[in-house]
Amino acid sequence: MSESSGKGWWSTYQGRVTRHALNLAELEAGAASLCSYEPLVIPGLFQTEEYIRALFGDVKPKHATTEDAIAFRLERQRILVSENAPAVHAVIHEAALRMHYGGPSVMRRQLLHLIELSRLPNVTIQVFPFRAQTFLGVSTPFLYVRPPVEELATVVLEHPSEPIYRDTQEHLSQYRVLFGRLKDSALPPITPSATAETQAAPGSLLLIQHLLYDF
Repeated sequence: MSESSGKGWWSTYQGRVTRHALNLAELEAGAASLCSYEPLVIPGLFQTEEYIRALFGDVKPKHATTEDAIAFRLERQRILVSENAPAVHAVIHEAALRMHYGGPSVMRRQLLHLIELSRLPNVTIQVFPFRAQTFLGVSTPFLYVRPPVEELATVVLEHPSEPIYRDTQEHLSQYRVLFGRLKDSALPPITPSATAETQAAPGSLLLIQHLLYDF
């Protein structure tokens, strides 16, 4: 990243979206892997357009028009199917899946979209269930961005005022361990190609399928 010119597709949004949004797109573009934890919303890279519109309908983007912010987030998602797509591993709390942002129909299509995304070879999605018996002491969303050189990784912590970036080796080690505990405590990943027999044990896919009936 230190050798990067900072120029990319996101540069065309300079002055149209927040500095954090631009930084995030640049970090993602240089990542070999992305590990995220979200307790209340679907990760941005996985959001459908109507889900994004529902979120921005409640909380207006800072220093950006709604349309620019939506277009920017959708453009970021192209990285999932790019030539050098990073490995993306997300742990999403069950609470985020039960929210009714935009209403039941929006959430239903969003859940179906998660299942479709999990078919990508570089995408792993797990649900952290309400019935988890381990308290991990984490309630803040975070994203662990790892470029090809592990020592240059960055942790992005969401905060109401502005995101917090952490890149010391102490912090990186702390969040690597934390994400490891999160995925170990979460349900098995969504596997759309699994047979009914292999889904007999509770897993992320079965939980999402159950929630689809509720919506």
